Amino acid sequence: MLPNNATTLPTVKRRLVSMVYEFLLAFAVLFLPFLIFEMLTGASHAPLVEHLRQVLAFVVLGIYFVHQWTRKGQTLAMRTWRLRLIHPGHERVAPRVAMLRYLLCWLWVLPAVIVCGVFGLQHWQALGTVLAGILLWSLTALLDKDRQFLHDRLAGTRLVQLPAPPKKHKTPVHPG
Repeated sequence: MLPNNATTLPTVKRRLVSMVYEFLLAFAVLFLPFLIFEMLTGASHAPLVEHLRQVLAFVVLGIYFVHQWTRKGQTLAMRTWRLRLIHPGHERVAPRVAMLRYLLCWLWVLPAVIVCGVFGLQHWQALGTVLAGILLWSLTALLDKDRQFLHDRLAGTRLVQLPAPPKKHKTPVHPG
């Protein structure tokens, strides 16, 4: 059952395009925390600092996504593409559910990152492996009758497409 203002389930293509936009916006979300972190660490590339950098990204992105999903069910990219995250049977997505979804979203890349680590893949091989992992995860939508991705199915959430806003009719201006 869709919420009152949702008209359809979004296509896989629409969700993937929204995710590309989301990826670009993630850089903006991370910019200030990373700037401060780099200033504090002197832009060190010591192994401990590299791991702290990864933890910082994980935490900052987690706070951003959980906050946006629990607030109105939409990030900026989701608003742009008229997508909304819902938890069927609930008025809003609870923080616990949003956190579970955030953790499950890492399954888009985590298995590929593990493969890269196990086999020592770097550079183009690592990038190709991660892209293959993303492609394989996106195919999970084809296994679902509503074309939802596996992380949404596991979290009990779903994405819906909101209707286009009504077009505003311009009143003709008559030269006076």
